[in-house]
Amino acid sequence: MSKRNEKTGESRMMPMTVRTIEPIGEGLRVCLDLVDVLADDEGVLVGSTGHGYALVLAETRASATYPPRPFRVNCGAIHQYVRQGERTIYLSELRPGMPLTVVSPRGERQIAVGRVKLERRPLLRLVCDYEGTEVSIVLQASESVHLWSDSGAARPVLELETGEQLAGWPDRPGRHLGERTEGESWEL
Repeated sequence: MSKRNEKTGESRMMPMTVRTIEPIGEGLRVCLDLVDVLADDEGVLVGSTGHGYALVLAETRASATYPPRPFRVNCGAIHQYVRQGERTIYLSELRPGMPLTVVSPRGERQIAVGRVKLERRPLLRLVCDYEGTEVSIVLQASESVHLWSDSGAARPVLELETGEQLAGWPDRPGRHLGERTEGESWEL
């Protein structure tokens, strides 16, 4: 379930443990409609801070109220980062035509964004722990939102429980315009 850094050989996709799940009210969430179909294990890495990201999957699963939309990733709150190679970009900055890094346990590929859709929806804040570091993700409270678990299966955000392990991509804060910077930086 891990990806190796080609330069250092270190594994980057790591398990992170869900510590808290809390409703935080309504806010703007971003759906990205891509110009290609994604597989069941593909999605994008999003997070509220530079400490790390969770693998949020494409809407390839049917639910009681939603048909599959395998071209769409419901990425959560507008303020979040999306990982793009070694850079990050805010979800609010994505535009149609921009390339997006799509991630799976099998690797990465680039797919262009076809549409960016913002809507006001109820949100959940997940706080996860990775080796003592807090990783925060804000997602829509919806049955269509799934994350990749460390056990190699999709987990609906509405069924997550504390203590579960998700697939995460650890990082460290300290970026300017998406590029890594040196020096001290704090994000909560």
